[in-house]
Amino acid sequence: MKVEQDLHMARGDGENSYATNSRLQEKAMLETRPVLQSAVVQLYASLPPGSTMVVADLGCSSGPNTLLLVSEVIGTISDYSRETGRDAVEAQFFLNDLPGNDFNLVFRSLDQLTTKLTAAGENNAEKATVAAVPMYYVAGMPGSFYTRLFPCRSVHLFHSSYSLMWRSKVPDELSRGTCLNEESIYIGKNTSSDVIKLYQEGYQKDLTLFLTLRFKELVCGGYMVLTFLGRKSGDMLLHGEVSSMWDLLAQALLSLVWKGRVEKEKLVSFNLPFYAPSMDEVKDVIEGSGLFGITHIGLFESSWDPQDDDADDAEVLDCARSGANVAKCIRAVVEPLIKEHFGFDEAILDELFVVYASMVAKHLQKSKAKYPIIVVYLKAKN
Repeated sequence: MKVEQDLHMARGDGENSYATNSRLQEKAMLETRPVLQSAVVQLYASLPPGSTMVVADLGCSSGPNTLLLVSEVIGTISDYSRETGRDAVEAQFFLNDLPGNDFNLVFRSLDQLTTKLTAAGENNAEKATVAAVPMYYVAGMPGSFYTRLFPCRSVHLFHSSYSLMWRSKVPDELSRGTCLNEESIYIGKNTSSDVIKLYQEGYQKDLTLFLTLRFKELVCGGYMVLTFLGRKSGDMLLHGEVSSMWDLLAQALLSLVWKGRVEKEKLVSFNLPFYAPSMDEVKDVIEGSGLFGITHIGLFESSWDPQDDDADDAEVLDCARSGANVAKCIRAVVEPLIKEHFGFDEAILDELFVVYASMVAKHLQKSKAKYPIIVVYLKAKN
């Protein structure tokens, strides 16, 4: 698997696209809005008049969520400018993702954003003499965030949502087949301690590299707001609902092996470049780097079903519908990886995710399943 080529969300805006099936990610961004707003306000207050605030979104993907960050930052700048009477700073946004990302869809969406922000500005202008909407500029930045992307000391704020659980690569020993994960595609119930260690070491190395690269690119005292899937338990044998989600997908793929649709060797050689850390693991790497201070770190949970907005743990009322909703969401994320590895056509993909939806529905009959999501707010040390 060549992660930089193959890892991207389902393109376009059709029924199975990420753009159409990314409400789960939108809910996470809205949940972490206060943290982002705090970072923008602190940053704005520290900038001299006439400055340009440079913001980079790492792993921006495509669809409506891609420009949500731009909208939130512009709105926060506008509100702060109006409240304090300060002239609004200009803002430069860089939207980053791997080259396979659907940047065309991103850029086609810019007109809609401009219309939305202009309307908001006209509304605010009636309430204040300060210019309501600052000037802003948006550019694409293709490339892996496990490489250098920007000049030294050039970015004020890095943002990343639902991206940092993706690794730079599958552990080498799994890719070469010298170490096997059998019928799991991530850390499952039967995953050996050796494979778990490979995933842990890969995560630690990737996050350390990510922090080192971003520290070089941030201005002194710059900020990062990072949101990603994690786990509540520090025990690797209690990996939680994220592991269950991938276990069910592995079972759905195994059902195709039993039907003769795919060779078992293909399944054995398929492993996700993914890792969901605990909060302690995250803190250990950040503190070990010595590059950032942790302003805030927290964990919240979100239902597997992107259409479920009920915060409590009540039973799932319509498991079949929720199973289908979850399957659409996961398909939009991993279909490109599965298609590239297995060579499935559309009919087999449809069959796979119908089976997966059914398995998820049975899983939800036991209890509501939730993703643990970690949010970290960091400030670069001087």
